[in-house]
Amino acid sequence: MLVRDAMSTVVLTIGPAHTLRQAARLMSARRVGAAVVLDPDTYGLGILTERDILDAVGAGQDPDRETAHGHTTTDVVFATPEWTLEEAAAAMSRGEFRHLIVLDRSEAVGVVSVRDIIRCWLPARRRAQPATVSA
Repeated sequence: MLVRDAMSTVVLTIGPAHTLRQAARLMSARRVGAAVVLDPDTYGLGILTERDILDAVGAGQDPDRETAHGHTTTDVVFATPEWTLEEAAAAMSRGEFRHLIVLDRSEAVGVVSVRDIIRCWLPARRRAQPATVSA
C-alpha cells in the first residue's frame, strides 16, 4: 500500500502568528492531529502537532500568548504519495514522530499519521491470516 492510500487529504494550514489556542481550536474543529505551518518569509513549511501544544501547556506556557512559530518543527521529513507505508513508518520510527506532511510537486497534498497507517494495515493483515476452525 502507498501513502496516497492512507493519507488524510484534509490539510490544515496555519501561519506562524497563530496562537497555540487558535491552532488547537482549528485542529480540533477539523479533527486532525497536526497543522502545516506556512511561513514563506523564513523556513517555508513546518509542522505543529498536538504533542507540541500539549508540551507547551504542560510547561506552563500561555496558549493565548505562545505562537505556532515558537513551537513549529522546521526540520521536517516529507513523504510523497508514492512512498510505501513501510517507508513512511520507517521514517516515523527513525525520527520518533507520528505525522508526515505529504508533498506532491512542492505542494502539501496530505498528512499521513501512524493512525492512518494502522487503519490500512489492520484490515490487510486480517485478510492475510488463515481462518481458524473452532470445534
